[in-house]
Amino acid sequence: MKENGNGNRWLMLFAGTVMLLFLGLIYAWSIFNAPFKSVYDTWTVSQLSMTFTISMIFFCLSAFVAGNLAKKISAKKILWIAAVMLFIGFVGVSMLNPQNQKSSLILLYILYGFFGGSGVGMGYNSIISTVNKSFADRAGLASGIMLLGFGLGGIVLGSLVDSIIAKIGLFTTFRILGVAIAVILFIGSAFIKPPVVDQKKAAEQQAKDAVGYTAGEMMKEKTFWIFVVWTVLLNSASLLVINSAASIAVAFGIPATLGLIVSLFNGVGRVVHGAFFDRFREKKSTMLNNCFVLLAGLLLTLGAIFQAAPFILLGLIFSGLGYGGTPTLASAVILDRFGPKNFAVNFSIANFSLIPAAIIGPMISSALIEKSGGAYNSTFWMIIILAAVAMVLRLFLKEQHAHK
Repeated sequence: MKENGNGNRWLMLFAGTVMLLFLGLIYAWSIFNAPFKSVYDTWTVSQLSMTFTISMIFFCLSAFVAGNLAKKISAKKILWIAAVMLFIGFVGVSMLNPQNQKSSLILLYILYGFFGGSGVGMGYNSIISTVNKSFADRAGLASGIMLLGFGLGGIVLGSLVDSIIAKIGLFTTFRILGVAIAVILFIGSAFIKPPVVDQKKAAEQQAKDAVGYTAGEMMKEKTFWIFVVWTVLLNSASLLVINSAASIAVAFGIPATLGLIVSLFNGVGRVVHGAFFDRFREKKSTMLNNCFVLLAGLLLTLGAIFQAAPFILLGLIFSGLGYGGTPTLASAVILDRFGPKNFAVNFSIANFSLIPAAIIGPMISSALIEKSGGAYNSTFWMIIILAAVAMVLRLFLKEQHAHK
C-alpha cells in the first residue's frame, strides 16, 4: 500500500507530523507560567498548574470522543472541529481582562484547559489513527515519527514562542498562535485520508480492517489491563525525572540546558522504539523499553551515590528514551493486539493511562524530595522499583493478536 488517495503515504505522514508538532505546544505550558504570573500576581503556582492538569484530562477525553466520531465522519472533519476549538481557546485567551483576575482564571481553565486540551486530543487521535492505516507494514515507525513531532512541539516551538512573548507580549502571542494552529490544521487535513486502493486490494483491506475487538471486548481482556498498568508504571517512573530534569542536572553540577537533553531523547526514543517494534514486534520492544527505564534508575542512583555527573547525564538520556518509547508502543501494541477495526476508540482508551501516571509520578517525586530535604537518592531508587515491578508484570503478557 504505497499510495493514499491522491498523494503518497509519506506525504501524509509528513503532514501529520507537522500538525502534531503544533499540537504538541500543549506541553509547552510551562513557558506561559511566568508571563501569566507577571500579569495576574494573585494567581498561585498551584492555580496555574491546574490549567495544564485540566488540559491533559480533556486531551484524553476528547481523544475518546474523536475515536467514536471517526465511525461517522471523516478525519478531515474531525480536524476541522479541532482547529475551531483551538482557535476559540487560544484567541479567547488573548482577550482575557487583566483587571479581573478571578474571572480570568476561570476563563483560562475553560479556554486553554477545555477548548485547548480538547482540540489537541481530537486532532491527535484523528491523525495517528488515520495515518497508521496506511502504514500497516510500518506502524511502529509511523507512530514513532508522528509522536516525535508531538513530543518536540513543546521544545522546538516552545522556545520560539518564548522569544515571541518577550517581543510582542503574552496576549498577542496567543492570538497569533490561535490563527496559526487553525490554519495549519485546515491545510494539513487535506492530506489525512484513509488508504485508497483498487477494488481487489480494497476488498482485501476491508477484510483486514474488519478484524478487531470492540472497546468492550478489549476491556474484558486481562492482557489489556496488564499492558495498561505496565505503561502507567513506566510512565510514572520516567515522570519522576522528566518534570525535574533541569533541577536534577543543576544539583549535580550539570548546566540546566544539558538537563533538557531528556526532552531530546524523549523524541528520539519514539522513533527508535517504533522502528524496533516493526522488526522485532511486541515482546522484545516492550522489554527493551522496560530495560531503558530500569537502566535510567540504576545510572541515576550511581550518579547520586558517587556524585558522578556523567552517570547523571546518561541516566537522563535513558529516562528520555524510556519515556518516549511508551506512547509509541501503546499505539503499535493496541493496533497489533486488538486490530484495526476499532483502533481509534481502543487507542484513545489506552491513552487514559496518561492521567494516573501524570498524577502518580509528580506526587511521589514531590513527597520523596521533600522528605529527603531536597536530595534525589530516594527518587532514583523509586525509579528502579517501579521499573522492576513493570518488568515482572511484563512476564504475564502472553502473545496475542486480533482474530475477531
